[in-house]
Amino acid sequence: MRYRIRHITAYEYHASVSISHHQIRLRPRAAPGQMPAQQEIEINPVPRDTASRLDYHGNHVLFASVEGGHSRLEIRSDLDIEIANVSKPAPAETPRWEHVRESSRGIQLGASLEASEFLFDSPYVKAGDEFADYAKPSFVAERPILEAVLDLTGRIYRDFKFDPTATDIATPIGQVLKERRGVCQDFAHLQIACLRSIGLPARYISGYINTHPPAGQPKLAGADATHAWVAFYCPGLGWIDVDPTNNLMPTIEHITVAWGRDYSDVSPIRGVMLGSGGHTLKVSVDVAEFSS
Repeated sequence: MRYRIRHITAYEYHASVSISHHQIRLRPRAAPGQMPAQQEIEINPVPRDTASRLDYHGNHVLFASVEGGHSRLEIRSDLDIEIANVSKPAPAETPRWEHVRESSRGIQLGASLEASEFLFDSPYVKAGDEFADYAKPSFVAERPILEAVLDLTGRIYRDFKFDPTATDIATPIGQVLKERRGVCQDFAHLQIACLRSIGLPARYISGYINTHPPAGQPKLAGADATHAWVAFYCPGLGWIDVDPTNNLMPTIEHITVAWGRDYSDVSPIRGVMLGSGGHTLKVSVDVAEFSS
């Protein structure tokens, strides 16, 4: 599947800004099934300096410094990318979840160093008994791990309501668990907390999603917006993606941009500025299929 994605972020400042510095994570990374992307990023006003690098997790980061008084900043990304289907393991044939938990406790038992890093608390995800308790009905004794994770994914999908007005980035996941509503970011953080709380490595993935709804039916939640989902680590199989917002395993409908411990590692645009005193933010995302 080939996609053309336009992502526009516009800041309207309440007062003139003299200097602003930004980290931009909008370029899709190398991932299974993802062909190298063609991308143009346009920034207005034009930055004085730009530089790019890979961050600690291997995500593409563009740094931009804008100088001179400005009351508006627009960052436009135009992206063409090709996504190929990747085979998925049979859930019943994956290792027992207890084996994965034990393997994840030490490199000598088979876990990779990279996977072990995703066992620990991060800025937006703190392990806790309440998350372990929510996960336990899915993780019965000797159950294959992918069966268990998919069961947890389905329970989050059924138990929680997608509600864009219920939360913001600062809403604790404990509150999300209690009130049973939120958005894709919240559901990803919640599932990560559940998995880490029972000793399983899990990471946060940001990107885009495209859908093909039946005539007269709405798109899947998260369409035409940035999206978030989860990957967990399984020795011998590597990282396996699941999407709790839509209760599925991502295929050619998901485009991976970045991954990290939680949202704090993958925020599409983050910046600091001198001046303003406040701003309004508008984000527009359009994901469309196209043929060459």
